Amino acid sequence: MKHSLLLILLCLSFSAVQSQYYLRGQVKDERGKPLEGAKIYLATQGTYVFYSEMNGLFGIPSSSPFDSVFISFDGYETFRAKVDTRLYQTFFLKMLPSTAKKTRNKILSLTKNLNTDNTSFFSALGESYSSLVENKFINTSNYPETGFSLNVDRASYANIRRFINNKLKVPTDAVRIEEMLNYFNLHAAKSNIDSTTFHCTTTIGNCPWNSKNKLFYINITAPKINLDNIPPSNLVFLIDISGSMDKPNRLPLLQAAFNLLVQNLRPVDKISIVTYGGGVHVALAPTTGDNKPKIKDIIDSLYADGDTPGEGAIKTAYAIAKSNFIENGNNRIILATDGDFNVGQTSERDLEDLISFYKQSNIYLTCLGVGMGNYKDSKLEILAKKGNGNFAYLDNIQEAEKVLITEFTKTLFSVANDAYLNVNFNPEVVNQYRLIGFDNKKEAVNDSTSELEGGEVGSGHNTVAIFEIEITKEYIDTIQPLAQLHLQYKQHITNNPVNITWNAISTQIANTENNNYLRFANAVVMFGELLKQSKFVKDYTFEDVITIAQNNADITDRSQMEFITLVQKAAYIYNPTQKKRRKEKH
Repeated sequence: MKHSLLLILLCLSFSAVQSQYYLRGQVKDERGKPLEGAKIYLATQGTYVFYSEMNGLFGIPSSSPFDSVFISFDGYETFRAKVDTRLYQTFFLKMLPSTAKKTRNKILSLTKNLNTDNTSFFSALGESYSSLVENKFINTSNYPETGFSLNVDRASYANIRRFINNKLKVPTDAVRIEEMLNYFNLHAAKSNIDSTTFHCTTTIGNCPWNSKNKLFYINITAPKINLDNIPPSNLVFLIDISGSMDKPNRLPLLQAAFNLLVQNLRPVDKISIVTYGGGVHVALAPTTGDNKPKIKDIIDSLYADGDTPGEGAIKTAYAIAKSNFIENGNNRIILATDGDFNVGQTSERDLEDLISFYKQSNIYLTCLGVGMGNYKDSKLEILAKKGNGNFAYLDNIQEAEKVLITEFTKTLFSVANDAYLNVNFNPEVVNQYRLIGFDNKKEAVNDSTSELEGGEVGSGHNTVAIFEIEITKEYIDTIQPLAQLHLQYKQHITNNPVNITWNAISTQIANTENNNYLRFANAVVMFGELLKQSKFVKDYTFEDVITIAQNNADITDRSQMEFITLVQKAAYIYNPTQKKRRKEKH
């Protein structure tokens, strides 16, 4: 017994000698971003591996005042160095070329090898919007190939409506025409088509603001998930309850919106709730959809207070989503906030890096924006695009119902990831072209290494993209193809790549005479360009937009009829002198 006790004491004494030093420090990348999960080896510890923790911090015992450290992290060069274990150390890892390529700026549309200018527009005071550069006319003979991202984002239109209903002018950078078109889900009536694959319809029409040009419409319809085949969902509601949310059009609106969504839950669905405001809290552990009263009680009990630790909240939400991951299911975080992150990683670049890190986990991110005055559109846009997800703005309960109930499957069930369309124009038919909408951030346009970023496409969604083109000859007199379209995307869940090609033949392209929905799309485009104060706005007014919309809107569609009223309100805001004249006449 005495010998055993002596042996234990000797081992403890030896261990103390072996571990009398302690190497502390932090692992970062070249830009200073902390790297969590880096593998760290010390020569004195043999093959035992340590990991950097949150914010890249670590602490490792050593038996020597001097040691050799080896650090590895996926996508980075292995780091080796001799270190003084008595000193606090900061280690910087260098990106591999392939990793650096993945971190390049991502853009919504791309014309290869195109030289760009530095045009930009202003942002609204108190709210943040990405500074955009409007697409210009491109000479087809020099740049025949262009491309754009497909997604279901429609936040811009609801945000525009919020400004106009409050009798305010709209910040030019808040206007994203492709999202305005997305809002209405425009499509021609179709029957007997295969709903399990993508379909494309191309159409040529007259340009209402330039009689010398034509409009080239591309309408892409996504596969539609049968309601009986919707996979089980693992949803994490990530709700901002910070002090800035203490207004009727913020947290109370979100509570009403989430209660609407809860009504659609099934017993196979799992819901978790994470809140952040004065700290990060798991308000509801994973709970099945047949416990609706319990879920609603938690939602109704929330109140706004404290600061906004968005970074920590995002990490917690992803951790919960990952621990409850459903194979072949719909794993998604729904972030609801005014976007005002003021604790943790708050810059758009930091948020982009954080979400890109989690993107590989096959967990999707839907962002719901609310509020006015400090609404951070640019941050939520970044989160949604980098999180393999979508983005909507809720300005009232009707919009919440549209996004979360009426368009439930389009918002929350993806059929394609990283989807984008390349358009290769025929220079013998098209002299020059301009993609309307899909405007890029100024910083991305000015970065020559930027790459086209694909988007998430929801079940059954219709995307309408419009080019203004100048044709070299009458398209009805030629059988030459106008353009070739290449759709590329990754299948949901499997991430298997898919490529589909369509030819737009001039003589086979239908005219817009019988397509009221496309002429209504013209009105949406014209409205957006007037609000953007576009340099292409010369020969039309708000009154022209109202006329086209009234003649072509679907009177059974509440959103389209509301659009007409919205344009009329905007006409009064942007042309106060006309408003005064009309009053004088009466």
